[in-house]
Amino acid sequence: MEAADELVIIVDKENNEVGIVPRREMRSGRLRHRATYILVFNPHGELFVQKRTQTKDVFPGYYDTAAGGVVLAGESYEEGAIRELEEELGIRETPLISLFDFYYEDEYIRLWGRAFSCEYDGELVLQEEEVESGNFMRVDEVFRLAMTEPFTPDCLYVLKRYLEVEQ
Repeated sequence: MEAADELVIIVDKENNEVGIVPRREMRSGRLRHRATYILVFNPHGELFVQKRTQTKDVFPGYYDTAAGGVVLAGESYEEGAIRELEEELGIRETPLISLFDFYYEDEYIRLWGRAFSCEYDGELVLQEEEVESGNFMRVDEVFRLAMTEPFTPDCLYVLKRYLEVEQ
């Protein structure tokens, strides 16, 4: 099944499920949906930053500070996070820490998100269709890079909120 045909959960302003539609319909209608965000740190406290492929349906070629994606029909946030982490980066059986839920909206997306974090010190297997490249970076380097390169605004929001909570 192509990503555009995947069935996703549509939610209302209070994050109650109100329907299920194909991803392409969710994107074209800018429908409110659920998404996961996983901040992947190595044992040195560096964050994995990935560059999205040019074929992504939103923010192609941008950098992401988190792995993750749209929660599919029949999935919980946790199940979606586990699936996305394995699909995008090849990370399996790594404990996730649930951080916070949030609402995010801009001119392209409207979503209820759940942020997670994990620590990983193994080999990464990047998903060709979604991840062009990636590497671990110090958080200050991420913000410096974000001054000159395009980053997905929702992922930057998650990282900033994470840092506020951790302080």
